[in-house]
This record gives sequence, C-alpha cells and structure tokens, in this order.
Amino acid sequence: MVEVSAQRVVFGETLCELAEEFPNVLCLDGDLGTSTRADIFAARYPDKFLQMGIAEQNMVGVAAGLATMGFVPFVSTFACFAAKRALDQVRVVVTQPRLNVKITGAYSGILTGKTGKTHQSVQDLAIFRSMPNMTVLAPADGAEVRQMMRAMVTTPGPFYLRLTRDPCPTVLGDGYRFEIGRAVVLLEGTDVAIISTGVQTGRALEAAEGILRNEGIGVYLLHVPTLKPLDSDAILEAARRTGLVITVEDHSILGGLGGAVAEVLGEGLPTPLRRIGLRDVFGESGPNTPLLEKYGLSPSHIADAVRSALTCAGTH
Repeated sequence: MVEVSAQRVVFGETLCELAEEFPNVLCLDGDLGTSTRADIFAARYPDKFLQMGIAEQNMVGVAAGLATMGFVPFVSTFACFAAKRALDQVRVVVTQPRLNVKITGAYSGILTGKTGKTHQSVQDLAIFRSMPNMTVLAPADGAEVRQMMRAMVTTPGPFYLRLTRDPCPTVLGDGYRFEIGRAVVLLEGTDVAIISTGVQTGRALEAAEGILRNEGIGVYLLHVPTLKPLDSDAILEAARRTGLVITVEDHSILGGLGGAVAEVLGEGLPTPLRRIGLRDVFGESGPNTPLLEKYGLSPSHIADAVRSALTCAGTH
C-alpha cells in the first residue's frame, strides 16, 4: 500500500523536531495554526510560538527583526497571504537584506478545502521566483517536506516553502536525498519528457506508469523540487533525451515551472514545449476531483496532453 501523508502535518511535526535540535528555531503564526498545523508546534513549544494574529505584514517584519538577533523564524500562513498580502514586507525587509527568514505557504494551488479563488494561490511560485536572494521549494510529498525543512534551517538566507493541504502519496523512494537546486529523474523513457513540481509529480507519475506505459509510451519524468535556483542542466538533458517537453504544475503556466522551463529551453536548447497548469485564470470552489478535471491537472488529462503532443510531433 502506498504511504499517504499531509504536507501540513509533516510541517508541524518536523518543526518540532528541528526546534529540539536547533534552539533558535521559532514559529510565527498568522492565526491559522489549526489549518497550517503550526498548532502541533504551539502545543509542544509554546515559548517558541508567536501568535501574530491576522497581520501578515507585521508578522514578516517581526520575523526579520528576530532574524537579525540570531533566531531562525518560520513564518506560517497561507500561500495566498504570504505571496500577496505580505509581499512588500518580504521584498523590503527580508529579501533585500537577505535575512534568514523561512516563509511557509500552506494551502497552495487549487485544492484548498473549497475556500475558492480568494484563498487559492496559483501565482506564488512566479512571485517568489522573481525575487533576488529567495530560494523557492515545492515538495512532492511529506518525506520531501521533512528533508527540505532541515535544509532550510541549515542554509542561511530567505526561503519560500510551498505546502499543500490534503494528504498525498509518497512518490520518492527511501533512498532519495533532497539537495537544494537539484532536480531528480524518476523515469527514463525516451518518447517524451514530463517535467513536474510539487504534488503534481505524483499525478505525472500516475499518468506515466499507470496509463502511458501500457500504451507503449516511454516517459522521461523529471521532478523539480527547487524552482529557484533552477537545475537548468537537468532540464536541458531531459530535452536532449526526448526532443519533446511537457511541464506539469498546480500553478499558473505564467511564471511558474512552465515559464521557468521555457526560459531555459529558449536560451539553451529550443524544444517543442507544452505547459499544463492554470491558463491565466483564477480557480474556484469545488471538490478536489472536479477541480483537477476542470483545470486539466488529473493523470488522465496529463496523459491526453502527452498523446496530443506526440501526435503533433509525428512520433506516435
């Protein structure tokens, strides 16, 4: 049976583990602890937990001040608030002075428990990617969240960690070791390259192994956990191996993974490219499965896009 875990729960549990090992770790919460699961940390380390209320800009400012005093503050809120409401504070008092603040954006993407477009964040990767000095991470599963958070604590500087709400399957093996800036090859087919990030890697893997392999289509699957700094060499190698690239993300195709891959290929190896993601639209409220279907993010839609791209390329 495939192991399933919620990234937000792993976040709360891992933060407790890190606080035990690193006494200078703190958590600042924007009155969302029961949703982000920062409440797990608050229950265990009440003296290291700062409840900042619904005041995200102030929370980032306080985190910046704490960082100058040698603390490692984790700012915990929803991705939509981290990327938009607190954006100017992140820009001016965190990334410009390159302070050691770790921003975690929970409830990212469109699967946010029927909160709708006001609470969905499908532009956060584009926003944080564009900021100098910011490292941007999007884990595929709970196990990768744990490894990423350890890397965040032991690496100085601003980080943005994109987290999802609902349980997702573990897709990375026991031997996997996360490294900042390194993409990982999960499958080595030669017909088409799928480049994915975050929890969409699980759906891309399901499309490749559960659907396309049975049709004789070999997928080269590249998981990109670090959106910035980007592993350009791995992306170019995927393009060389297959001559056809499809990007998959739970995010707008503008400025996220699809945009980043287009930049790399455009400068380094022009290659036919299709981007799967939200096509310059806001999301809406609804159950998970209908939303994935509507916005073309399900494994079956990924498989359809692969077939279409191969047909257009004349290779299948």
